[in-house]
Amino acid sequence: MAAPRPTPAPRKVFGRLSLPERTFVMDALRTETVGGVLLLLAAVAALVWANVPALSASYESAGHFHLGPAALGLHLSVEHWAADGLLAVFFFVAGIELKRELVAGDLKDPRAAVLPVVAALCGMATPAAVYTLTNLVGGGSLDGWAVPTATDIAFALAVLAVIGTSLPSALRAFLLTLAVVDDLFAILIIAVFFTERLDFAALGGAAVGLAVFWLLLHKGVRGWYVYVPLALVIWGLMYNSGVHATIAGVAMGLMLRCTPREGEEREQAPGERVEHLVRPVSAGLAVPLFALFSAGVPMSGGALAEVFTRPETLGVVLALVVGKTLGIFGGTWLTARFTGARLGDELAWADVFALAVLSGIGFTVSLLIGELAFTDDAALTDEVKAAVLTGSLIAAASATLLLKLRNARYRRLSEEEERDEDLDGIPDVYEQDDPDYHLRVAAILERKAAEHRRIAARKAAERASRLAEVPGGASEEDDRPA
Repeated sequence: MAAPRPTPAPRKVFGRLSLPERTFVMDALRTETVGGVLLLLAAVAALVWANVPALSASYESAGHFHLGPAALGLHLSVEHWAADGLLAVFFFVAGIELKRELVAGDLKDPRAAVLPVVAALCGMATPAAVYTLTNLVGGGSLDGWAVPTATDIAFALAVLAVIGTSLPSALRAFLLTLAVVDDLFAILIIAVFFTERLDFAALGGAAVGLAVFWLLLHKGVRGWYVYVPLALVIWGLMYNSGVHATIAGVAMGLMLRCTPREGEEREQAPGERVEHLVRPVSAGLAVPLFALFSAGVPMSGGALAEVFTRPETLGVVLALVVGKTLGIFGGTWLTARFTGARLGDELAWADVFALAVLSGIGFTVSLLIGELAFTDDAALTDEVKAAVLTGSLIAAASATLLLKLRNARYRRLSEEEERDEDLDGIPDVYEQDDPDYHLRVAAILERKAAEHRRIAARKAAERASRLAEVPGGASEEDDRPA
């Protein structure tokens, strides 16, 4: 009679990453964290610039200063260049990240992809529902339903950097993957719901440009002097077509190859190489400059009070703080529940809840959608931006409190992940099944033991020498009167 087949172990949610995936994630997060701090500084600078009476007029003037070739339909304000031009770089990197996740990351495996995709979808649908319900009850405009749907990974990582939490790499990786999927759906929302007119000639020209871009990549043509001018032409045509120009960045990012060919190192794949070059430009320059010219909204006491009384702005705040949390936590819990997965070792659902609260930080894409949703009402646009900032601040403060409560455990997990006893550059947790690792550790321990034996022998000899110098071999302590 055949032996019964062993029951497979339940799949873990937020289990330990593979070593290559961990290396990539940590490198990406370092860049995003630095960019997030710059983004935070830019947002603060914008608020100061726009709200100090002596400076507010210059902020308005700088944002509305126009430049660019009018003959090409690109005589735009600085604010417009930041939103449509610089953010195309941000979405280009998002396109590369998405391509990499689809062909080499978590989204490649359908079983692993279910969790971040469901969590991201629930984390977008629930805030949209909260906003819609708030405005149906309050009689507000439904045009801003998409504003609170996006999570800002850079801002969230900046919060983690500022509060100094040692969040485990598996949770950080989930946050990064969640943001990638989130960006994909935000891009689709922008393309589908915020395209009011179409110039088919310009759109056709952009499509031809993208085809040429793909063909050059397919043929292995290299050189920034080929791709940068072509990318600018594609961007300009896409802008004039009526489709939001950032879509051009996403499309080009998705075309890059992110897997190495035979004989290539992983870092030699075009997607990996270009992302390594462009990500610092996106995180350190493009996004902070966009924030500088978008986040400067009036934040007086009266304006803040209106955030909680007007249905449009209250809907944004509630959607970011409540909707995001319920959507991401609920989506994650339901996915684990119906797939039979369990949490990784040492983690609890409280950690997932804190991460869901942190995901309520919506900044870059939320500000962009806020501008697109209320283009005909500048005052409401500013109020919605203030609501985005307020909701993000509440989410950040709440997540800080929750994460700090568990930070001692996170620090211990982080130390375990980073420990490298044999000093070979690979964390020990990834070498437990390697006999050579244990031999190296044994040799290190033997050297330490031999050194300690030499020290002990030397100290014993020194004590014996001191005792020999005392008459009768007795110690000075023993010579004391009773």
